[in-house]
Amino acid sequence: MRNNLTLSEIKEQIDKLKGKNISMLVNRGRKKLEKLEGVIENLYPSVFTVNLIDGNGVATYSYTEVLCGHVKFL
Repeated sequence: MRNNLTLSEIKEQIDKLKGKNISMLVNRGRKKLEKLEGVIENLYPSVFTVNLIDGNGVATYSYTEVLCGHVKFL
């Protein structure tokens, strides 16, 4: 995804990815990056949930984390 999107454009792009397999790069802070794979399950007004493929359950991320670059789709 492009970095210069608005919050509503980010929500639209993530809505298009719902139900598809995705790869994400998540910044956990202090130079810790984690690559995750999963399926976007649900979309809510402020957050979206990802069912992780490796069996670690469900992760929740906000749209602002995508906007700020803490969560990137590969």
